[in-house]
Amino acid sequence: SPASTQPEPTLRFLSRGRELRTLTRAELVARIPSVTFTQYDPYYAAPKTYRALPLAAVLEAGTGSTAAALAEVEWVLRASDGYAVPIAGSRLLEDGAHLAIADVDVPGWAPIGPQRANPGPYYLVWSKDGQQDLETHPRPWQLASLEIAPFETVYPHTVPTGVAPDSPAARGFALFKQQCIRCHMINREGGKVGPELNVPQSVVEYRQADYLRAFIKNPWQFRYGAMPPMA
Repeated sequence: SPASTQPEPTLRFLSRGRELRTLTRAELVARIPSVTFTQYDPYYAAPKTYRALPLAAVLEAGTGSTAAALAEVEWVLRASDGYAVPIAGSRLLEDGAHLAIADVDVPGWAPIGPQRANPGPYYLVWSKDGQQDLETHPRPWQLASLEIAPFETVYPHTVPTGVAPDSPAARGFALFKQQCIRCHMINREGGKVGPELNVPQSVVEYRQADYLRAFIKNPWQFRYGAMPPMA
């Protein structure tokens, strides 16, 4: 049947550009006992029930290191569509982080977001109360790889140099790192979902400030896409 010819989903684990291991879904499930839980999902704006693997166990299986050691390093999570999330290991190893491998409510996964994307085969979800803020607890779907990688090593040309910590450049970079780099690039480094913001021209050079403010607050009033409202 067509289903039987589909390749087994895999998940890559890397450290500073070097591949450590690639595990299939079957290998992950064989090594790690799954759990089922129901929790509010902000992308669906409703409670969802997932079959999932505790992320700490997934990372230990993929890297061969202990959760305590992995909590001390920085990570970049990459999705198959180019979405990339820099995240501290202390957050990633927080109790409640899970790798969802099945949508119990809807076989084959309920579509997600305005583009009706399928979040499988791997979707980062959180099982605890207080973990629904997408800024502090991101939820990349279609997860393809997890890499140990210091931010300044992966994105060296995004970091402003020679500026005071309280300067507009430093404050703007902090916002970009927290909210924008998951989808956008600066100086050709960052996520690949949205457009490059700085080269060959900065977006502020060809868009009016009032338009940019309105678009960032609610891009869906202009067009449907992957960028969420930021109001």
